[in-house]
Amino acid sequence: MSPGIKSKINRLIILSCIALLIFLLGLSSKLTASVYSGGIYQLTSVLQRLVSSIFPFAAGDLLYLLLIIYCLWSVFKAIRKIKNRKPGEQLQFFFPLQLVNFTLILYIIFKLLWGLNYSRPSVSSQLGLGNQKYTAKDLVLLSDFLINRVNTTKQKIKQTGAQKEFNIKELESGSKTAYDKLAQTNSLFTYRIPAVKPVILEQLITKMGIEGYYAPPSGEANVNMLIPAIDLPFITCHEISHQLGVAREDEANLVGYLVSTGSSDLNFQYSGYYNILRNVLFELRMKSPEDYAILFKKINKATLADFAHEQEFWRKYNSEMSGYFGVAFDKFLKINNQSKGTDSYQDIVLWVFNLHKKDLGKTLQP
Repeated sequence: MSPGIKSKINRLIILSCIALLIFLLGLSSKLTASVYSGGIYQLTSVLQRLVSSIFPFAAGDLLYLLLIIYCLWSVFKAIRKIKNRKPGEQLQFFFPLQLVNFTLILYIIFKLLWGLNYSRPSVSSQLGLGNQKYTAKDLVLLSDFLINRVNTTKQKIKQTGAQKEFNIKELESGSKTAYDKLAQTNSLFTYRIPAVKPVILEQLITKMGIEGYYAPPSGEANVNMLIPAIDLPFITCHEISHQLGVAREDEANLVGYLVSTGSSDLNFQYSGYYNILRNVLFELRMKSPEDYAILFKKINKATLADFAHEQEFWRKYNSEMSGYFGVAFDKFLKINNQSKGTDSYQDIVLWVFNLHKKDLGKTLQP
């Protein structure tokens, strides 16, 4: 066995042990919360944002590009080395070992930088939200509640002339202020060293149907500034929640909803109610189309115009996303777009129902 292959086997053993320890840590949500999410991650994430905030562009996108170039260059070198090997030289295990080791390194880095947050306790449990299942009647009440909030907020915006379009710095500042407001009563929302960046390839990202994303290598919250302005405050709050270690999409939607609707800025409030209303209407349309048709007529004309504008936007860039809006003006779990079926519950709708059920009247089912 050549020294090169022996060295890579030793590295494989070490990396495998580290990966196994990380995997085992992730099996315990309590241990993950105390050791990682509430400990290591609180330091590393702030350090990441401190470094990435220096750059005026999305540093994470650049790191992804460098990673792709490195992978392509490594494949090229491996092919060239195989072609140019001397007679009798043993290289058949060299590239597979190198590939496995590199994959393990990526796994370890991803898990330590952010991925272990998937194993932390759910945000809903941390916020003390119940898991009471909703009925079709409950959905009607919840839809009516959110429609009233959307209508009232939209009216206030028109009366006060508060409607505006935000640039990336204003989105970052407004979101930070909204998070700070909630952090006064719950440390879960503590947000230090903001780092919110516009995506670089916004045309390509939009065609992929992506409104924003979190970049684990740089710790940045990236927002697609090309999407309709009414979505931007909610999307920004959503992506920032990923920076705080909220990994799952529905949980990030919940945090984004709480932060945006809890903001003092009417545009942030409207963006939060507007986005979650679509999820609720989607669920209501599946369970009770008749009630959906009745309630839909209660939505104010300005909001219906927003819906129509957004549907047209996605028709232009991404016909699949436009199809979701055409059903019930719904993005449905943002990037994932996975329906859970007519008999199941969207987690975000379940949580928002339990969040507001005391405000929905006395007709709720026990």
